[in-house]
Amino acid sequence: MDSDRLSRGSERHFRNSTHLIPSAGSGGKVLPYNPWYMSWFVVLGTPFVILALGIALEVGTIVSSERGGFKVPPTNIFPLVSPQFLLSFVPVVIIVPLAFMWREIDWVVRWLQPYILLWKGGSPAEESLLLDYIMLGPFLGLFRASKYKHRIVFWSSVTALATYFFQTFAGSIFQLRQKEQDYSISVTSIKDLGLIPDVNQLNAFVAAAGFAEAAVYQSLPDPPFISKGWAVAQFTLPTDPGLNGTVSINTTGIQTAINCENPVNTSLNTTNPNSFELTSQSVEGCTVNVTYDPIVSSIQFGVLPVSCPGSSTNITLQPVMFWFFHNKTDGSPEVKTVFCAPSIKAYNVIASVNLNDRSLANVAIENERVPSNNVTGDPLAGQAYNGVIFNNSTNPFIQGRSLATKSSVSGAIFRFASQMPGGPQSSFDLPNGFLDITSIVYTQHLSVVAKSIYFVDANATLPAKMTSLVPILWIDPFPAHILAWSLILVGFFGIVLQVLHQRERRKVPLTTPPGSIGAVVSLTARSGFGELLLPYDDEAALHRKLRGLTFRLDRRTGAIVADDVEIYDHILGADDATISLLERSRSRDQTISFASSTELASQAASGYPPWKTPYDR
Repeated sequence: MDSDRLSRGSERHFRNSTHLIPSAGSGGKVLPYNPWYMSWFVVLGTPFVILALGIALEVGTIVSSERGGFKVPPTNIFPLVSPQFLLSFVPVVIIVPLAFMWREIDWVVRWLQPYILLWKGGSPAEESLLLDYIMLGPFLGLFRASKYKHRIVFWSSVTALATYFFQTFAGSIFQLRQKEQDYSISVTSIKDLGLIPDVNQLNAFVAAAGFAEAAVYQSLPDPPFISKGWAVAQFTLPTDPGLNGTVSINTTGIQTAINCENPVNTSLNTTNPNSFELTSQSVEGCTVNVTYDPIVSSIQFGVLPVSCPGSSTNITLQPVMFWFFHNKTDGSPEVKTVFCAPSIKAYNVIASVNLNDRSLANVAIENERVPSNNVTGDPLAGQAYNGVIFNNSTNPFIQGRSLATKSSVSGAIFRFASQMPGGPQSSFDLPNGFLDITSIVYTQHLSVVAKSIYFVDANATLPAKMTSLVPILWIDPFPAHILAWSLILVGFFGIVLQVLHQRERRKVPLTTPPGSIGAVVSLTARSGFGELLLPYDDEAALHRKLRGLTFRLDRRTGAIVADDVEIYDHILGADDATISLLERSRSRDQTISFASSTELASQAASGYPPWKTPYDR
């Protein structure tokens, strides 16, 4: 009978009844299965967006490198979320959906591959019915696709695997950096060079001495507009809390030099146990005598004016000598002295002030052409107050400030020595121990004094340059270039692959998703070759029982049907040769051919080169 299929050399037989299936569309219009995610809009739109995103990222990376980054708001506009989280989260949110969508498209490409081969016809079981790219996944599917030369599946799997690395690079391409940026602004100078009128009240001196003492105790830095002997005219600063940088302005500055040095000779007369006499001589030959009672305290210090030939007769402008006394651990007395001759110099300077704490960051001298005033001219004529010695006053408050200033500055120096490792003895033992400490404390004291007494109130608008540290969005070139070119390549090959795949899958007459059991049964229920198989057949048994058959989709009904093919002994071996007789109802336009795609040699013997499959038309 025509409907009976008998296997030669075996007792197997099955009946093909696909001729009884009504033609597709005879009972009404049959719509092909075309899910939305395989429409032209999705399969071409997804790789196109990936390609465009890669090009945009590459351009952005180049621009970022050339411009040094992109401006961002100085303050975080999302106070509940940290910038670091946003910089890593936002790129991932953009990339991951595209990568996920492309992997879904690749999944359908691998899913439909057996049906595309069945539509071409002449497909052996191992490349059609038994081929499960979905179970293999994209990685293992690479090897199977390479073996069977399923090029679209192979490259689709390669691009799908590449998308798994997108998230790693996407989370590391953006960085938030700080960059200096210059602005031209105007500031108001509220001080100008000049001697304050109430300098003799000594308020500025006692305040400066108090700060110097507090700085020793609390390790304080220089106050605003003062740094390392410099004091500049004060001016207003921008108050934006987001600013972080400096303001540079042409202004006036006073540089204080203390000119401290060790004595050339120091002697201590201890003949009278109740009255020690200290004699010390400076490098200039100036001699100072100090008499004190050692019984009063084992630690004593002070400061005295130094009257030298040619020096001012005003003791407030004379050099000074700091002296320090203590008893060693063995009870013997020890003294140290330091001579200082302060001086000041006025300059036109470019002063740079930090915006965050108003500290003086840098002072650059422009010239000495400062207009004459009562600091550089009469009455000071450029001389400096020593800041610790004052004329006696009948005003008890002024006299008290005088005494407090002297004791505070010399006391701060001795306190500094006491805080050194080893206590004050270490400073007494070092040749320049007290010289170095006196230079630090005395310089800070006179700098604060200079800012307080050598500048008077003013109001002038001056141009300035603000150099601010602003946040910028920086694209890290290394991960960005890798991600950008990965996106470009995946997008480009994706478009090409989908155009080629669309041409192949559009002819496949599927009306339901082929992955369900019902869909598989509907395609094979009338084909008959299922009678050869048993429910408990393993994979090897399925290969063995279906070997020698080729499969195709019936052009009239879309059912899967089997066709016989001659198996030569020299190809498969005599024991494996099984020739099945099935009803031949081939279409005139279809030619059934066979070759084992697992052996390159057999391909060549059958007339097909290794780079083509037997059913490539």
